[in-house]
Amino acid sequence: MKTAFTKKDLVVVLICALFLLMNLGAIGDSGRRRAKEMVCLSNLHQWGRIFSIYTNDNNGYFPRRTNFYGRWINVLINYYASTEKVCLCPQAKKIANTDMITGINWWGSTFVSWGKVPSWSAEHLTGGIYGSYGINGYVYVPGNDPLYGKPASRFWRMPAVKGANNIPLFLDCYYWCGWPHETDIPPLYENWQDRSDANTMNRFCLNRHSGGINAVFLDLSTRKVGLKELWTLKWHRTFNTEGPWTLAGGVWPSDWPEWMRNFRDY
Repeated sequence: MKTAFTKKDLVVVLICALFLLMNLGAIGDSGRRRAKEMVCLSNLHQWGRIFSIYTNDNNGYFPRRTNFYGRWINVLINYYASTEKVCLCPQAKKIANTDMITGINWWGSTFVSWGKVPSWSAEHLTGGIYGSYGINGYVYVPGNDPLYGKPASRFWRMPAVKGANNIPLFLDCYYWCGWPHETDIPPLYENWQDRSDANTMNRFCLNRHSGGINAVFLDLSTRKVGLKELWTLKWHRTFNTEGPWTLAGGVWPSDWPEWMRNFRDY
C-alpha cells in the first residue's frame, strides 16, 4: 500500500485542525465557519498531493476512465485509505447511507456527504466509499469516445498543462464526480439537484462555505471559489469561460435563481 503523506505531515495537519475545532466555541458563528473552511482547504491540499503522487507513479497521467471502470474512488484507494479522515469536509460530516443499504439514497447534499456506496459488482465499484468531494471528470484519460457523451477532445489527461491554476481537480461536491459545461443551469433553489450526466454544474454549486465551495486545482493550489465563479473556471479544454452565466457573457443579476442573486458576480 502506498502512503500519500509522512507521519510528520499528518501530525501537523491534525494538530492544526484540533486546535481550530477546540476553539470554535470562543470565536462565534462566523469564526466557526471560517475554521471549518480552513480544515476543508487543508483536506483538499492533501487530496492534491494524493493525485500528484498517483500521477507521478502513472507516468504523469490521471487514471484511464471508461464508462464502467477507472473511477478515482477505486483507482486511488491505496493512496487515501490510510488517511480517510480527509474524505469529509467539516461542514458535511453526516454520511447519507451509513448502512450501505441497496435502494437507500446515498447521494449527498450541501451539508451531507455522499455514501456509503453499496458494492456494484457489475462495475467493480468498491463498497463502503463515502466523501464530500468530487472530481472534475474531465481530468481523466478517456477510455471511450465519447465517454459519458463527452468527446475525447475535452479531456486534460495530465496535470502538466497550460493554465493549470484555473483548471479544477477536486472540489466540494454532493457526488463523486461531475462533467460541467458552460450552458449548465444553476440550481433552481438551494439543494436542487439534477442527477443526469448532462447537467452537472449543480453538483458543485453548493452553499457550503458562505457563498462558495473549496477546490484544489491542477497546479495543486487550493482556494475558495464563489458559486457564480464556477462558470468561469476552465473545466475542460473547450469550456467557454465567458459563457452565458458570466459577466463577460452578458448574464444579468436577475438571470440567477433568487437564492444566488446576492452572491458575488464574476
